[in-house]
Order: sequence, then C-alpha cells, then structure tokens
Amino acid sequence: MNKRIGSYPRVRVQDNGDGVVSQAGGVLLVETVRKAGLDTAMSAALMPWRKLRAAHDPGKILLDLALAVALGGDCLSDVAALRAEPQVFGPVASDPTISRLVDTLATAGPRALTAIRRARAEVRERVWMLAGMDAPDAGGQVIVDIDGVLVLAHSDKQDAAATWKRTFGRHPLVAFVDHGRAGSGEPVAAMLRPGNAGSNTAADHITMTRLALAQLPKHYRRGRRTLIRTDSAGGTYDFLNWLTARGRWLSYSVGMTITEAIHHAALHVPDSAWTPAVEPDGQVRDGAWAAELAGDVLKGRLAGMRLIVRKERPHPGAQLRFADADGMRLTCFATNTTCTAIARQELRHRQRARAEDRIRAARDTGLRNLPLHHTAQNQVWLEIVQLALDLLAWMPMLALTGTARRWEPERLRLRLFSAAARLATTGRQRILRLARHWSWTDLITTAFSRLQALPKPD
Repeated sequence: MNKRIGSYPRVRVQDNGDGVVSQAGGVLLVETVRKAGLDTAMSAALMPWRKLRAAHDPGKILLDLALAVALGGDCLSDVAALRAEPQVFGPVASDPTISRLVDTLATAGPRALTAIRRARAEVRERVWMLAGMDAPDAGGQVIVDIDGVLVLAHSDKQDAAATWKRTFGRHPLVAFVDHGRAGSGEPVAAMLRPGNAGSNTAADHITMTRLALAQLPKHYRRGRRTLIRTDSAGGTYDFLNWLTARGRWLSYSVGMTITEAIHHAALHVPDSAWTPAVEPDGQVRDGAWAAELAGDVLKGRLAGMRLIVRKERPHPGAQLRFADADGMRLTCFATNTTCTAIARQELRHRQRARAEDRIRAARDTGLRNLPLHHTAQNQVWLEIVQLALDLLAWMPMLALTGTARRWEPERLRLRLFSAAARLATTGRQRILRLARHWSWTDLITTAFSRLQALPKPD
C-alpha cells in the first residue's frame, strides 16, 4: 500500500536565494513611464517641493507610490515591494520620507494638485499620439463618463459621513475617458467629497467636467467632438446649460429621472414610433425599444435637447418600479446630438455602464479604502490612484493587443506583473530572464519589445 503524500508536492523553503526578482512583470509599467516621459514630467512638476540636498526626487517618490498601487498595494507602506527590487525599480525612499512628502503636498493644497494634473495632461497627449489608431480619440470623438462612487471608512476619518446607502464613508466623483470596446478606460478627474454629498449637485458636476476637460488635448476642451456622459445624477438644468453655454458647445448624453410628464408622454408613444434597440454588433436587442419624445414634455427645457425613452422587458427576478408600465422597464436620457440614429444613440448611452467597470478597477487599485486621515491627504492619494490607473490603461493601449487590452487590473497582476525572473548582469546590461514555463512569458516579452520600439520623449 502506497503512503499518501497529499495532493500537492512537498517542497523545502530556504532564504538563501540569489538573483531572483519578484513582480518582474512590473517592468512593463516602468517602461511605460519611461517612454511616456511621465518620470521627467512629474519630476519637473514637483521640483518646487524638493528640498536642498534631498536624496530623493519628489516626482520619483510619487511615481513609486503609483507603481506600488498599480501592482496591488493599498497603502503608503506597500511601496516596500518596490524597495526590495532596486535593480528593477531603482532607489525607493523610506516610509518616513514618503509620509513627509504626502503631508507636504497636502499642505500645499490646490497648488500641488494642479502641478500633478498638468504633468498628467501633458503626458496623456503624448501617449495618445503614440497609440495612434488605438487611442481613445482615434475616431475623432472623446467620451467622458462621470459617476459617483462610495468609499467606506471603518474609522472616524475627516469628512467621513453617513451615505445614502446607510453606510459610512465618502462619496467622491470620478471621471473616465472611455476607450471603447477594444480597450478599458483611463481616469481624467477625481474629486473627494463627504459621504453625505448629494447626487444631483450641478456645481460638483461642473467642477468635475472642468477638471476632466483640462486633461484632454486642447482641441477637445470645447466643441461637439467631446461627449459628456452621466447617469441621472447629472440630469440637472444648470449642468446641461453649462455644458452647452457659448464657448463650450459640448455634446452630452445624460440620464433623466422619469417624471410624471415623461411617464405620461412615454405611454402615449404610438407603436409605430418605437425603434428596436441594437447590440454593438448591429444585431437587434431582444425585448428592447427606443423612441424620441416630443410635444409638451419638451416645454421649458434647453434648446436643442432631445429626450429619448427606452423600454425593455426586465431581467428575470427584477422588480418593476412605479415609473414602469405594461411590464416594461422605462428609462430616459437627454442628448443634444442629432447625427446618429435613435437606436445608435440609445446604444451609446447604454454603454455608459462601462464606467461601472472602470470603478470596479479603481476599487481594485487603491480606491477601496482611503488610507489616510485628513481630507487633503486623501485627495493626494486620489491623485496617486489616478496615476496608477493611467499606467494600467496606457500600458495595454501601447503594448498589448486583442483581448489582453481589456484585461482588468486583477488579471494583469496575476498573469503579467506577478511573473518572477532571474536577473543577470552582463557587461553594462541587466537582463531579466523570465521562466519559460510561465504561460504568459511570450506576451510579456512581446509587450516589452513594443514599448522599447516607441520613440523616446523629447
């Protein structure tokens, strides 16, 4: 009778290994930083906060934090994962030095935040140029999604308050540029708010849009080529009026609350006016239709506004609402674009749901918990999270193809970044030798070659 040894092989563990690098796939993010010119841009932006004879560059410290968050860290001390691999990530500041820099930037307030955001905007324009036809503006239009997210707090931190979901924490607003079906999306703005901040707050949405537009190339900061997309939280007169004011003329696709007037108008739409909804591949969406409302329901609304209502059979188990009718779920959105068929406009607005995917990725990248106590410190943390998300969006856009471009952070970490390698030094070169048996080694090496082939920043 054979002696049972279990399902897994037994191994011995020792601590005398040499030349082995963990998180070796992180070199893809490091090379993205280098080719995008983010290191030099961030260093120049934070130069005013570098002390005389300081050993560490504030820009490098902030990027180290962003890299640590991109690799899965969720607090300042997780930068230790980079500090353990100086041959790959360079010298990393100590925890006290990092904490002092975050406090300094938090004390500087809007001045420091503006410097960081200007550097990101400068680099973003270069990255989009390098991406070419894979850039989010390749089709001549940029779509910006604005949404709110609840971040729970488990202690009495500054500005944490009871939320509308009966939890305790904060209610920041975030904005993402949509990369379409082929890619993911990248953050362009994030604003920290108390947990009891309202949803239909026009002033906050206007501030968010200003911050988002400042991140785009100049020719997208006004005009119909930029589409602002929100859920019904953005469906206020003041916000839509600001979007279309003289000098901005932005396009919008904004969810609207089903009022009694909209509900009444939807019930009186003739059957012949309903257009079947479509899927992204052009096929008809089963059990869904869209129609444009007209008549008295538009009185008192903005000039050029179109109201499009959608009805769909609810999913099994879904509960109908008072605003629904005849067993159909009713939703409505407003838009000022006219060059697209109703079915395509309905599809475009429905694809705003991709913002929920971006928020899920942000939660997995430092936004699940704001680790610092003071609001100003956590606003700096939000900028670090956005830098990390930028890198997680730019690297696939520049280096990956196919379905790998759409991988979310959890999958990128498991398959690419967590790869181990042996570091070999020959002459003046350092070579990372990835394991041949790792299933995604070819993907890593091919992506790294694509990044290396990009031109160096000026």
